[in-house]
Amino acid sequence: MSPIENTEIKNIDHLRIVAGLIDEIAIVEIINSKLGIDSREKIASGIVVKAILINGLEFFSRPLYLFSHFFEDKGINM
Repeated sequence: MSPIENTEIKNIDHLRIVAGLIDEIAIVEIINSKLGIDSREKIASGIVVKAILINGLEFFSRPLYLFSHFFEDKGINM
């Protein structure tokens, strides 16, 4: 199998820059430290805020229940 057949393409767009800035100024950590993390949470509050910020900067809003679909083709964790 050639390397081209195993290639996965992700959209980076401007969202990669936004995600990097959010990480650089530690928004997730600040929010988690202020609110704390409950053992019942599936996703920490800081991560939810990061997702909301990135979704809002996509220039259209999607309902919160579609967040997992929104991030499927985004390379924000690179």
